[in-house]
Amino acid sequence: MPLPVIDPARYEEQLAAKLARYRADFAAFDLPEPAVFRSAPLHYRLRAEFRLWHHDGRIDYAMFDSAEPKQPILLDTFPAVAAPIATLMPQLRDAIQASEPLRRRIFQVEFLATLSGECLVSLVYHRPLDEAWEAAARTLAAALDIQLIGRSRKQKIVLERDWVQEVLEVDGARLRYQQVEGSFTQPNGGVNQHMLSWARAQAKGLGGDLLELYCGNGNFTVALAPCFGRVLATELSKTSVRAAHTNLADNNVANVTLVRMASEEISDALAGGREYRRMQGVDPAGYRFSTLFVDPPRAGLDEGTIALAKGFDNLLYISCNPDTLRANVAALAATHRIAAAAAFDQFPYTHHLECGLLLQRR
Repeated sequence: MPLPVIDPARYEEQLAAKLARYRADFAAFDLPEPAVFRSAPLHYRLRAEFRLWHHDGRIDYAMFDSAEPKQPILLDTFPAVAAPIATLMPQLRDAIQASEPLRRRIFQVEFLATLSGECLVSLVYHRPLDEAWEAAARTLAAALDIQLIGRSRKQKIVLERDWVQEVLEVDGARLRYQQVEGSFTQPNGGVNQHMLSWARAQAKGLGGDLLELYCGNGNFTVALAPCFGRVLATELSKTSVRAAHTNLADNNVANVTLVRMASEEISDALAGGREYRRMQGVDPAGYRFSTLFVDPPRAGLDEGTIALAKGFDNLLYISCNPDTLRANVAALAATHRIAAAAAFDQFPYTHHLECGLLLQRR
């Protein structure tokens, strides 16, 4: 896709276009007027990656436009990235430029930051990393006060740790999240706080127990668990499951059972399908599920999960793809109506819009 034109003067215009498309696409389902949650117009991305372009004896950050995929666009910094990353970018580039062990055959830099200003940087290479690289990397990490990781084929060197500690403000509470390099985290921290607050507002008063699919590192689990009696949460990624256990413990959340299973598997298990070893010790019949919460990948919900959702009084759905969301809502239209809606501008200046829906049994 073409690179976005990041112009704060056009922020409201670009958001209005996405909201108009959202309303039109869901008009057939009697979409309530969505609550709208804006992004900061600049410095909103906490995750970013850039190629490093070697030219004329120096290196620069580079991005590529799909219209001219072989022509690098060289950068000093980038207005979408969070302020800590924007400040760090030229300092990091200059330090790598000045160090032969760090510069040689580097081709990519990945940034992960927090709202509090913590930064983790991954340097990616087309060569094995040696002791000279590690010594130079430790000097660099200390000088810039960052966490640093080196990567090459079948090699990962973590100098101190491979995660950052995020703190999100949600309904007056400070929620702590370990966010691991290479795992999915919400890239727009400010909008993520809005998403968590909106989801909690919909969950309050629903009662009963919660089933959560695609729980990741527990981003929503930590925020939603206090609204329910018990929570059964599932996630397939081992790294995310480990982080979720840490985040539940760090936030003193004790009413969640976490199972490492795919959504298709848990849907089959709850529908009376085959026995799953990972469900040993978990008694689904002991739960009083009132609500299903999903935050699926762009492909949306599979047929088994749609069938599972039809049995719930409440479906709380966060979607990163309005097209698959619309298809899923259509599949549920005979049993569920849209009771509340939200729009989260997670990715300003692009066509992407994060959507939230509360669907309730007719």
